[in-house]
Amino acid sequence: MASSIPLIDEHGYAAFMDGTVLPALDHCRQEGWMPAAGDRGLGIPPATGRLHYVCFDAARFDELDVSGASARFRGAVVISHGFTEFIEKYAELIWYLLMDGYSVCMPEHRGHGYSARDVDDPSLVWIDDWRRYVADLVRFSQDVGQRYADSRPLNLFSHSMGGGIGAAVIERYPTLFDKAVLSSPMIVPSAGMPTWLARAAVSAADVLGFGKSRIAGQGEFSPVFDMEGNEGASEERLRWYHARRCADVHFQTYAPTYGWMRQMLAMSRAVLRQKACDGIETPMLLLQAGRDVWVRNDAENRFARQVRLGGGDIRMERFADSVHMIFSMPNTVMRTYVDDVLTFLDTPSVQIIGSDEWSEVSRR
Repeated sequence: MASSIPLIDEHGYAAFMDGTVLPALDHCRQEGWMPAAGDRGLGIPPATGRLHYVCFDAARFDELDVSGASARFRGAVVISHGFTEFIEKYAELIWYLLMDGYSVCMPEHRGHGYSARDVDDPSLVWIDDWRRYVADLVRFSQDVGQRYADSRPLNLFSHSMGGGIGAAVIERYPTLFDKAVLSSPMIVPSAGMPTWLARAAVSAADVLGFGKSRIAGQGEFSPVFDMEGNEGASEERLRWYHARRCADVHFQTYAPTYGWMRQMLAMSRAVLRQKACDGIETPMLLLQAGRDVWVRNDAENRFARQVRLGGGDIRMERFADSVHMIFSMPNTVMRTYVDDVLTFLDTPSVQIIGSDEWSEVSRR
């Protein structure tokens, strides 16, 4: 089943986003704040501060009578974003989900956007315990996501760091989501060295008191647009993302701290335990970027194998020529990507059967 949702034309992308998409999202946008989740039975100390979130109501979107939009309400999708990301970066994806009949609920993870931060430098990301991300996402999904789903399916879309968090959530809360999409999930981050060595190095730095310090070699956010590292992606999409970041200092998180990396590597170890993978009941779609330099493809493959070994339902698709952010690629790739996501979410679970092989998309 292929999606009929029309893609936004890359030519004139900014004009359409600013003139059509953002006003439509503003019409159905409902902003809120949530107290930090605290322990949630995960053995972490209580947290302070609040998390910022925004939800987009499908019923309010229907009032706009957008051409090509579905008249059917399908439920809600919770978006778990990646490292240094923010809500506005997902405006295009939110538009497609609303067009397909879903309400969308998106929190900004701790240390990101307008949510609580634990370091003074707004460009840095630090977390004391990776399980705090899990507790926050669970509480948000139970308290806010379920309300917007209104007894219909509640699904998860997760990217990069948010995909690692999402994997940890569905291992521990196997019935929270009806389905989960993991897009370039950070099962294991790319650290530029063997994982065991990276784990030892960042742990030592953290113990020596450098946990909240910028990792060596990492810079600060720059307002100068640069395509380096994203060759082959859609320049129009990347320029629009960058303009949104430049417009608000809250969106200019940029570099990891030693403490954050230590926690991400700890999360990776926990997610890849076979016993944890055995607990997964949520049908999953894992979308892999073949040119990914931020997360490890081999760890994604291992995760998928272990989920299947535990009897889980996972389908995988590899976008061989894509950079890490598959949703930043040109429309020739985006067409397949969007169709895959919407078809997976829309199809009854009993019809989703995990393949033992990768399905590979290599079109540019």
